[in-house]
Amino acid sequence: MPVFVYDAVDNKGKKLSNEIEAPSQEEARAQLQNMGYYPSSIREKGGGGSKRAGGSIRKKKGGGISLGGGVSTKQLTAFTSQLSTLQDAGLPIVRSLKILEGQMKPGVLKNSLSAVADDVETGSTFSEALSKHPKIFDRLFVNMVRAGEAGGVLDTILQRLSEFMEKSQKLKKQIVGASIYPAAVIMIAGGILSVIMIMVVPQFEKIFKDIGTSLPVPTQVLLDASNVLVNQWYLLPLVPMLFFICYKLVVSTAGGKYFMDNFKLNVPVFGTILRKSAISRFTRTLGTLITSGVPILEALSIVRNAIGNEVVAKAIGTVHDAIREGESIAEPMAESGVFDDLVINMIDVGEETGELDKMLMKIADNYDNDVDVAVSSMISLLEPMLIIFMGGAVGFIVIALFMPLIDLVQKLG
Repeated sequence: MPVFVYDAVDNKGKKLSNEIEAPSQEEARAQLQNMGYYPSSIREKGGGGSKRAGGSIRKKKGGGISLGGGVSTKQLTAFTSQLSTLQDAGLPIVRSLKILEGQMKPGVLKNSLSAVADDVETGSTFSEALSKHPKIFDRLFVNMVRAGEAGGVLDTILQRLSEFMEKSQKLKKQIVGASIYPAAVIMIAGGILSVIMIMVVPQFEKIFKDIGTSLPVPTQVLLDASNVLVNQWYLLPLVPMLFFICYKLVVSTAGGKYFMDNFKLNVPVFGTILRKSAISRFTRTLGTLITSGVPILEALSIVRNAIGNEVVAKAIGTVHDAIREGESIAEPMAESGVFDDLVINMIDVGEETGELDKMLMKIADNYDNDVDVAVSSMISLLEPMLIIFMGGAVGFIVIALFMPLIDLVQKLG
């Protein structure tokens, strides 16, 4: 009967390394679980990592090479939730991965799961196999899985991870959905104004030339703008393209990205939403990692790289360095000037009571609610502003076009 070498932890968290006889790798895993052990790796003794549990040679698909490409957040969230359910049911990790791989459509995630399953089957831990595909499974995902393996609570960790991803995706959808309406209105309004400026205004210009009357300043400004649109229409796509290129050049440097991120956080209304979203993401990610057993310094390092805003990332880096020197979390956060007093005080209370993870989750929930209210308020504010802008633009065109005609009627009278 084959002999397998395993690494595992018992119910008390003590690490074990030993050998066990079993017909297959999955049987060995089942025996260890029945003994109350939580295996992190199982490999056949003398198999060299290239044999299957049954002894037959199997070529490793994908090896340890990252397959590249990306996977949508929705697809990755669904996979994490389904894997959590299968693990909670007690299925071995390799079998769970193969079940999920079999029901997926061909694509990057399906190919990656095949490679991950092969790596785990030949002796790698699940987190080690995931880390070979960094474009799909980021540091947050891998470190949480590693913490779940070490504590023997992989199913619970995966459930927390899927909940975190679902909430992050929901928040992102809210912000994107809130920007669709004003963007659509602006595009429609711009199209209508362009038609008026290109097709209607030139007809009035011919009338004014035939009359030979002097034109008021608003009318002349309107006609000049119309001529620019008619004769130099290529500037319309060129200007936003140049703006986009300049923006990309600026954010390609560390100083430029910090400046732009700081500018975004200070924009009225929209900056408030971005700031609250960043704080919510920071607290929820940090709380999830701490709850999962990841050390605080490592958790802060992961969050800093995943936050997506250089201003907040710099503040987190300051907190990380301060904790490493023996200070608390709240004090360097207060000195950064990025976090609100409410956040600092709640974290301070969480440190004192020893429930920092729970307090971080409460902060995240509160700020998610604040973002919902802020997004709704922004939409309510944008609607009348867009109506006023559209009405003002059309009103200016009408007045500018009819001012010369009114003067002409008055002279004839």
